[in-house]
Amino acid sequence: MAGRVAALIPAAGTGARLGEPKPKAFVEVGGTTLLERSVAAAHESGVVDEIIVAVPADLVASARDLVPSARVVAGGAERSDSVRAALAVTDAQLVLVHDAARALTPPSLFVDVVAALRDGALAVVPGLPVADTLKQVDAAGWVVATPDRNPLRAVQTPQGFAADVLRGAHAESGDATDDAGLVEAAGVSVQVVTGDAMAFKVTTAFDLTLARMLA
Repeated sequence: MAGRVAALIPAAGTGARLGEPKPKAFVEVGGTTLLERSVAAAHESGVVDEIIVAVPADLVASARDLVPSARVVAGGAERSDSVRAALAVTDAQLVLVHDAARALTPPSLFVDVVAALRDGALAVVPGLPVADTLKQVDAAGWVVATPDRNPLRAVQTPQGFAADVLRGAHAESGDATDDAGLVEAAGVSVQVVTGDAMAFKVTTAFDLTLARMLA
């Protein structure tokens, strides 16, 4: 599939579980914010034509100073609100949605996702095989099933989409932590490409410590 590629980076979350006194995207790892690292990875991939970042409204000016190469818009209360805000200002034919919290994602993962889109997929996500044994439990905490982990994948970002497919999936203004889930619900098949361990999400204080060690 031909066309320009836009990377949308929702970064308006507070990151309450991280335990830091600032929004997660503005926390530093190795002297550089998560937001800057995520934008840099998209640029360095060489396959992204424009980058649009969605941040809290009161931090738009600060974000523009941090990532002058990106377009910055005000995000919303929920992640999907921020994705829609970024999606509204681009006319790119292909879009990548990338979590700012996955700040150590290698540029090569952007390349792989875009390559799959250009090969004809309408929706692409990177994923890794699940290493842990998983248990399904009921409301009281009792195990009711042990799923076979072999066909399971832990999904990461960037997730790539034909722009019209993603717009259609967001048309109902629903909220989701995974854009591919919205696309699946709309009946679109999603291709999985091999992910990367460095694309882990910085969510907790432990994740932040790990990211700082790796950086």
